Amino acid sequence: MTNFTQKQLDKKFAIVIIVGVFFIALLSALIFGDFVEYGLPIFFPKTVKPEPASEIKDIKKFASEEEFKDYLAKGAAESGYSGLTMDGGLKTAMPPVSLEMEGIGGGGEALERVSETNVQVTGVDEPDIVKTDGKEIYFSPSLIYRYWEVPMTTEKMIAPPYPYQEPKVNVISAFPPNELAIDAKIDKTGDLLLSKNILVVFSGDKIYGYNVSNPKSPEKKWEVSLENNNYLVGARLYKDRIYLVSKTTVNEYNPCPIKPLSVNGSSLTIACTDIYHPIVPVPIDSTFIAMVLNPETGQVEKNISFVGSSNSSLIYMSGDAIFATYTYNESITKFYSNFLKEKAEDLIPSSVINRLEKLDSYDISESAKMTELGMVLQKYINSLSSDERLKLENEMENRMSDYYKDHSRDLEKTGIVKIAVDGFSIAAAGNVPGHPLNQFSLDEYNNNLRIATTIGEGWFGGLSIGNIRQSANDVYVLDENLKLQGSVKDMGLTERIYSVRFIEDKGYVVTFRQTDPFYVLDLSDPKKPELKGELKIPGYSSYLHPITKDKILGIGQENWQVKISLFDVSSPLNPSEKDKYILNEGWTDVSNTHHAFLLDSKHQIFFLPGSQGGYVFSYANDKLELKRAVSNISAKRAIYINDYLYIIGDDKITVLNEINWEKIEELQF
Repeated sequence: MTNFTQKQLDKKFAIVIIVGVFFIALLSALIFGDFVEYGLPIFFPKTVKPEPASEIKDIKKFASEEEFKDYLAKGAAESGYSGLTMDGGLKTAMPPVSLEMEGIGGGGEALERVSETNVQVTGVDEPDIVKTDGKEIYFSPSLIYRYWEVPMTTEKMIAPPYPYQEPKVNVISAFPPNELAIDAKIDKTGDLLLSKNILVVFSGDKIYGYNVSNPKSPEKKWEVSLENNNYLVGARLYKDRIYLVSKTTVNEYNPCPIKPLSVNGSSLTIACTDIYHPIVPVPIDSTFIAMVLNPETGQVEKNISFVGSSNSSLIYMSGDAIFATYTYNESITKFYSNFLKEKAEDLIPSSVINRLEKLDSYDISESAKMTELGMVLQKYINSLSSDERLKLENEMENRMSDYYKDHSRDLEKTGIVKIAVDGFSIAAAGNVPGHPLNQFSLDEYNNNLRIATTIGEGWFGGLSIGNIRQSANDVYVLDENLKLQGSVKDMGLTERIYSVRFIEDKGYVVTFRQTDPFYVLDLSDPKKPELKGELKIPGYSSYLHPITKDKILGIGQENWQVKISLFDVSSPLNPSEKDKYILNEGWTDVSNTHHAFLLDSKHQIFFLPGSQGGYVFSYANDKLELKRAVSNISAKRAIYINDYLYIIGDDKITVLNEINWEKIEELQF
């Protein structure tokens, strides 16, 4: 039997206690360490009635620069953070629809249908590298590299890569396909939005608006410059207006006024008295500006500013409101002291617990509170014998594991704010436990908001306590005032959500660790949502797409290869994998962005890119069939115009006839 010295025992137990005390701090770092696309902070702690923003009681504008500075100081002593992103859409999630056009086009063929960018829902457009109006294709390729082979005496030396093509936005005459040609190149690169005859290019710290009514000669109409450490974090196009979100790092010495951007050289100025902040002090590092921009002129028509943290969250839009989410954690010190009070009164003296309870009221930072908590506990630990310490070590570990299972939903939260689009007034606010995965985690249907969240799992994996992985997955249904109506909890215990899709009164959730549980939820009764069916299969689906009322397509991976699943959900109680296809690819960009996916319901096909080319699959007759593979192309996107499928790669476009899948045209850039 191994003998330990008192010093070794003290050191061993000190490590155990420190791990126990600070595991929640690690938990919050894991939970909120997600990489996200955008970030705009906003804070609203309670549900409020719809009223003008100037009258909202939970937030208010700064009265002066001095008040801003004072708020910065007070917020530094608080814990938690929040933020929101332009990462959502409008109305109920449905497959993208094509534009139906008659009497338009060149040659003798009419332009009848044109695909749109695959977005979460119809009615709102999202920036992407490809846009089309059916006549022209606007494509912003990524950098293309090639290698020189330099002849040597005995072998060839491969030189370092260099840019083969300086990326520019290609304006391509697309229809009819036999006239496929480059009309013009715009000396910019970046994601695109197309509003009637205005092409918007998001290029680094600049936003450009080009009139492309004459595609052979694009004319720059306006330019927006992001200034003073300000950069764009999100953009959407809705009803011929562009919604922008930008972020400026707070200058602690001169926090305002700020000039985040200029339009054609004219600066937008945000005064201290125009910036909202939560009444309760919270830590902040950024000022965010949400703007409505006129694509014809580039002028900012409306703006609203908030202070907050630059960490993760989401935004989802309905026809009348914006639903902003922000993740935050409750006081870690309070959580731990409550644990001691509820579960360890027989282990820790009441005098120690009472002292720890008072920590939550101290006007110091959360890290300082945790340090003080550790010191108080360590002082008590030093008074124990080796036997008492060994018992305390085991009891604390087991009791904390049980306590966390019961109270994890009290620790990590997602706040939700409903903002009326008309006038940017606050309509309601609420919160749910956990954190959502992405924009598909939220959906509004019949005035109810559905949101799927994961508890106890972050970007870097779950936190194990007592050899138990502490994660669970929930779906919550909130009413128009963001009050909880019903929930389905504890799906995929020890796993995390990999994909979500809400379609009318049904919900579909995929969780994953070793297998792929595919869950079907009945949300027809918002007060009593039910988990109806579950299907466990190998691999996982990272993107779900409805192709018919009863068929859901899942795209993900199995054994390090791309897996495509066709789920039959006609019987919610017994969902089944109708068919599956393992593609000889290690990755598809569809798992990274839904914009890379294209569905053509007329021909019952879908497209996805891979590293070796582009792939066209049929889902007719409930069978997944690879109809066409196109090699030797760095495939990025695909669109359809009439019955022609255009596969767009970094350096060329290949056009297929969807009637017989023959290649009819190709254009090299």
